[in-house]
Amino acid sequence: MSADIDNGGATRTGASATGTIELAPQATVCRGIRGATTAAANTAEDIIEATHEMMRALIALNDLRPEDVVSAIFTTTVDLTATFPALAAREIGWLEVPLMCSHEMNVPGALQKCVRVMLHINTTRSAAEIKHVYLKGARQLRPEWAYSDEQIREIIGPVP
Repeated sequence: MSADIDNGGATRTGASATGTIELAPQATVCRGIRGATTAAANTAEDIIEATHEMMRALIALNDLRPEDVVSAIFTTTVDLTATFPALAAREIGWLEVPLMCSHEMNVPGALQKCVRVMLHINTTRSAAEIKHVYLKGARQLRPEWAYSDEQIREIIGPVP
């Protein structure tokens, strides 16, 4: 028997009466997913457009279904006040997901016009399998999680 057998994330529970190894399904856990982007301006349209793009990328990269989402916390920098970014999640069908909006700390010199999200999801994925998304001006915040505009077009297609 080889230890290199890919068991799809399942854990070994021991041998059965027939001598075969039984695999238990990987447990569902609650994990966080981060996303951030910037809006072009403090208008409802620009905030919703930026949030839609970020959410569509998070959904596509993590194969998210609304029923897997425990909750979402959206924040904006204090210069974004024209609308709630959570409206974008409602528009994509997250009608039963608890959503909350807040402002980020107003730290001198910090990135402006930034929309952030923290999603809490139930998943069998490991932390290493979660795909966080940092777009536009927010790429500088977490370069290791950044996606270029071209990469996002490939993932979600053209923005409507």
